[in-house]
Parts: sequence; C-alpha cells; structure tokens
Amino acid sequence: MSTAYLNGEFLPLAEAKISPLDRGFLFGDGIYEVIPYYRGKSVGLVPHLQRMLRGLAEIEINCDKTLAQWSELLDDLMAKNNGAEQNLGVYVHISRGTDSIRNHAYPKNISPTIFCFTFAIKDPEPAQRTKAAGYTVTTSEDLRWKRCHIKSTALLGNVIHYQQGYASGNHECLLYNEHNQLTEGSSVNAFIVKDGVVSTPILDNQILPGITRGIIIDCIKADGSISLEERVITMDEVHNADEVWISSSSKEIAAIIAIDGVKVGDGTVGPVWEKAFALYSAAKFN
Repeated sequence: MSTAYLNGEFLPLAEAKISPLDRGFLFGDGIYEVIPYYRGKSVGLVPHLQRMLRGLAEIEINCDKTLAQWSELLDDLMAKNNGAEQNLGVYVHISRGTDSIRNHAYPKNISPTIFCFTFAIKDPEPAQRTKAAGYTVTTSEDLRWKRCHIKSTALLGNVIHYQQGYASGNHECLLYNEHNQLTEGSSVNAFIVKDGVVSTPILDNQILPGITRGIIIDCIKADGSISLEERVITMDEVHNADEVWISSSSKEIAAIIAIDGVKVGDGTVGPVWEKAFALYSAAKFN
C-alpha cells in the first residue's frame, strides 16, 4: 500500500483523511507541486520547492518549513515507497487549512494542511527520434484565470481545457490568448521550432514557469549549438512550425506531430527535438 504524508504523519494513503471544511476542498485555496524522481534521483527539486514557496507567499499561506526540511521530508517519503527501485512522482499539496466556518476571507490562526503522496511515472522517452512517441494536440482560446503563474490547486479551467483535448482523441490542448498568441497547454509549457531556431513564450501571468521548461532553456543555452528565443509566438507560427514540443515534469519534452488533425512538419518527431532531448537528459539530474 502506498505511504502518504499528512500533517506530520506518515500513513497508508487509504487512511489519509482531510476535513470537508478544509479550504483546499471548499475553495481550491492552496498550492501544489509535482516532482519526478527516477530511481530515487529527483529532477529540479530545489526549483520546484522554490516555486512552491513563492506561490505560498503570493497567496499568503504561512508554511514555515525550510528547503532543507522539505527535501528531507520528501526523501523520507520516497524511502517509505521504495523510491530507489522505481520511477515515482511526488505530489505535494498545501492548502490554507481547516476553519470552523466557510468564509471567503482568509482566516487567522489556522495551520496549513500539508499532504504528499507518490505515484508511478513512465520511463523517459528513448532519445532517438525514430523510437520516440509523437503526441497530438488540439487548440482552444485560453479561458482560464489571469494568474496562471501561480501553481494553484484550483485547476478547473485547466481540467476543462485538458478534457477538450482528451475528448477529441488528443493528448493535450494548446491554448492561445485573445490576440491569437500562444500561451501554453492545459498542463504543459510549449515550444516551436522554425528553421532550426527554438522559441517559447515569454513568462508572464498567462504562463506557469515550468521547471522542465527552465531546465530545457538552460541546457540549450549552455550548449550553444541551438538558437533559442523567448518571445511572443502567434498561432500562425505554431501552425507553420517545423517542430512543436510540449514540456512538463511528467512528459519531459514531448514532440507534437499533429495539431487539430494537421501534421506538424512532415508528421514525425524532428531532429531538433532529438538534440534538445539529449541535452535535457544529460542535464536533468544536475
């Protein structure tokens, strides 16, 4: 049985119970992270935790654990779930806590609810483009809230967009704003490639600062053999790109081979993806 962590205690996941008056349940009032571990080795642990702490500060949830304490807690959780022998994602969920009444205003003098559990994640894609799986996506105007840089547990907008892709037989849904500019996907960041140049949207309130996105950008820039730009990208550019990628902690870098039923490039995983994925794979545990 999977072991979870809840408010200072390790216990079987099936026995973890949270009050229906918890503000995470009533309002989606909380922050979460998903951190991948491959055979016990984490990817982007410190950036994940730093983003989580920034989100907590932005919505004024007081959680006094340090980075070192969080790292130790997650190491303990991995050990209790045999993490050294398998690939696991760790889900970390912090809500504002449980009050005695339902009130929109932030209550005073309550402790946050801290809940963590592990789940199986797939092996990384093969680094060869001829063996890697290609993904398909649909597109939609981005109808979520305007503070997407906060990794809120209130994910209904993302869930609705993801369902658009899923219901149409695709893996994801790429989103664009009212100016027909690419933002991100329902659960991923996005990149395009044209004439060998990789581009990704600039970080702002429309886009989650993805940890995998950051690792990709850093390793491409450090290598120097692939040109990379952070800039505004129109959907016309997306539809005319040679390659399109999506990235997340669980998907790493996934190559898109069709958008709205139309092939991207020649409809196969591209050569720039292959090179970028090799760079990412070499850098992700650093």
